[in-house]
Amino acid sequence: MALRTAAGAGGGDGGGAAPEHDGLENVQQKEIFKENEKMAQQREEPCPADSVESLMAEMPFVDTDIEEEFVMHATSEINIKKKRKRTAGREIEEGSERKKKKKKQYQPNYFISLPITNPEITGNIQAVQDAIIQKDQRLSKAMVHSGSLHVTMLVMHLSTKEEISIAVGALSDSKDFVEDLLKGKTVDLSFQGIDHFKNEVGFVKLAENDHTAILTEIAETMKKIFQEKGISAGEERAFKPHLTFMKLSKSTQLRKQVKKIDSSLYEDFKSRYFGDEILHRLDLCSMLKKKQPNGYYYCESSIVFVCIRQFL
Repeated sequence: MALRTAAGAGGGDGGGAAPEHDGLENVQQKEIFKENEKMAQQREEPCPADSVESLMAEMPFVDTDIEEEFVMHATSEINIKKKRKRTAGREIEEGSERKKKKKKQYQPNYFISLPITNPEITGNIQAVQDAIIQKDQRLSKAMVHSGSLHVTMLVMHLSTKEEISIAVGALSDSKDFVEDLLKGKTVDLSFQGIDHFKNEVGFVKLAENDHTAILTEIAETMKKIFQEKGISAGEERAFKPHLTFMKLSKSTQLRKQVKKIDSSLYEDFKSRYFGDEILHRLDLCSMLKKKQPNGYYYCESSIVFVCIRQFL
């Protein structure tokens, strides 16, 4: 019985070597198949979503309008994928691809920045950030660096060096129009109080007065100048200047942990006066290029204003 069992294990009829070889060959083929399948999946795998979001987190504009535009774009892509599964029509897929490409083409990547340079403002914002972090350490990842603090005047999409050059020219042309609008007067922007966008973005408000009205007029004037130059700039929505100091979109990991920012974390600062910033410079900045050592955005060009007296 023992001999018969051993012979059975070997395959019988003196052919023990062949089945062993065949079994080894089958194992090798399976390994090769798995490796090929793995490589095919790697080639088809799209760009990780968190890498896209990390770029969006660097974008300086954080008002709900722009945030919604990105969310709507991401949602539309998900809906398109679901539709593809339900519909085998090639025309629908091609049409969806065209829409996605068009949407990506006009994603803002440059902006006009009004930098915040008053130490009183940056110091008070730092105090708010520190107080919030003491209550919720996770939100340290949401804080905007003091060197990056600014008010966004205008956003745009520049896809070539030629378009960047045109935008630099448009910014230069804007100086004469803005100075003519100011007539040598100083625009003194007063920052007071804290508000939020959907409890995902925290910002310091600008006090509404004649100075903020002038700032709005400057933004609208620059928008027209850039558009007349053929630059895809601005939005249809109304200009709402604000100073962002905190946003969940700065960290993909944080957004998974914290869905909303509890407004009670900055309750003590909701009416605080943060300081005044005099409009003295406007910069054409890149959202995606490497920031400067001080934390401020990469500047393609700037215009500086010399004001001799204030509004009455």
